[in-house]
This record gives sequence, structure tokens and C-alpha cells, in this order.
Amino acid sequence: MLLSNNAMPLSPSATRELLTKLDHTPRHFLGQNFLVDGNIVNKSVELAEVTASDVVVEVGPGLGTLTAALLATGADVWTIEKDRTLHAYLTETLSVEYPDRFHLIEGDAVSDPLASLPPGNTEYKIVANLPYAISTPWMDKVLSGPLPSRMVLMLQREAADRYAAKPGGKTMGAISVFLQSAYEVAPGHKVSPQCFYPRPDVGSYLLHLVRRPSPRIFPRSTKQLIRDCFQRRRKQLGSLLRGKLPDDGQHWFEKLEAAGFSPQSRPEQVPIALWRELLVPEAVS
Repeated sequence: MLLSNNAMPLSPSATRELLTKLDHTPRHFLGQNFLVDGNIVNKSVELAEVTASDVVVEVGPGLGTLTAALLATGADVWTIEKDRTLHAYLTETLSVEYPDRFHLIEGDAVSDPLASLPPGNTEYKIVANLPYAISTPWMDKVLSGPLPSRMVLMLQREAADRYAAKPGGKTMGAISVFLQSAYEVAPGHKVSPQCFYPRPDVGSYLLHLVRRPSPRIFPRSTKQLIRDCFQRRRKQLGSLLRGKLPDDGQHWFEKLEAAGFSPQSRPEQVPIALWRELLVPEAVS
């Protein structure tokens, strides 16, 4: 049965009704908490500053609530949906309504983080409601480049706090370094559990990221060393980095000390600007 997508349901009752028609039960392991608040949908599009000239990637379009709003701007939208039932529904609705601007594939966003966006598209944006289970591995892939100019991501508050963490706190981690080395964290928006169906047990947050004028994309060896440091965050940087940097890290440690830190400092204390300057020789494969 072809179901109209012209006026997507935003209320909990309308969402339940549509899911019933599709004989679909939200799957917790896929993070299927559907947006039922039009204000939050509009806020996502507004923060991303989506216009008709934009190319936008969306992960997990679900019932297409956010997708329809993105398409209404005139933008080209590339999406990837893992759930076969929801993929079929979107194929029957939005694919028919927007045959030239809605690009939908079925698959895993961690394996295909940009929804098969053609390689020539180096200027694009990402607007997505990310399932918690894939948010960090997905983000890690995106940060390998090419980098979107802007991202507006619906995340569990815990993940958003970790990505935007400032030095000195326990939530600061390797992903915080990678993300903030490439993006400025712009003002976002708190999102209540009641904005979703079914309601999640935790609050969410619209994380708003704007690409830096000179973003840093870490090479693989450097990323791995930074991950290793944060996995052993109780150790001091001197011991963590000994023998792993050019000139045994003398140049980098001089900058560290000039900024008021020392080899006795721990990974979460180091400012993002200093992590940006860390460089490890790439291993020869």
C-alpha cells in the first residue's frame, strides 16, 4: 500500500498509527526513536542553514520527518537507512515525490557514512538523528574527510557532551580531540525525551558543528597514538609518548611546557590546539 508522505506525521499518535500501518515495531538496537516535534525538525534545518543549493547527507531517515523538511528547502539529500521496512516506505513515498533530489540507499551507515555521496561532492552538510550505538565509529569515519562544512546532529546528551568536552574534564577523550581539531562547537539546542516516539530514557541534544577555516585531519598513526593515550589516561604524557615521537617529542613537549603544562600532565589536560600539532610518522605497510 502506497502511503502519502506529503504531510509527515509529527505527533506521537500519528507516528504510532503510521508504524501500525507499516506493521513495524521500533527497534531499540537501531536507535529508532522517531522525532514527533516539528519545532525540533525546523531547528535542525535552521541550525544547518540548509538552502536550495546545498547537498545534505542524512543518516537513518526513518519515517522521513526530517528528510521531508530538508527536501522542502530544495536541497539534494543523500540518505542511508538500514531498516528494510523503512527503506521500502521511503522508496514508495519520498523517492516518488522527489525523484531527482532524494537519493536513498539501504545499508549500514558505519560502512557507508556519507550514504554513497559521489566523491566529487566536497562541499556538503550533514543533518542527522544518530543512533547512540553507531555515533562514535560513524563520527570517526566522517572525520577522515572530506569534511562537511557543517553538521547538525541529534545525539544522546552523553555523546554530545563527550564530543564537545573541554580539557580538564573526565569526558574529554580522543574523539573530542579529533572532532574539535576540525570543527568549532557552535550553540546547539537541548531536546527533551518527549520530542520522540517512543520516548528515550535520556535527554538529547542538537550538536551544531561548523568546520574550522583550517581543519586538522589526523593521519592514522597519530590518531592511534592519541587513542592509546586516552585509553591509559591515568598515566603521564611523558611515559605515554616516550619513544613514539620525532626527536622523542622534545619539540612538542617544549610547546606543552610553554603553555603551562609538563610531561607529568595527563591526556585530558592538554588543550586541543596542542593536540593539533602532534605528529607521528606514518607506519610503512
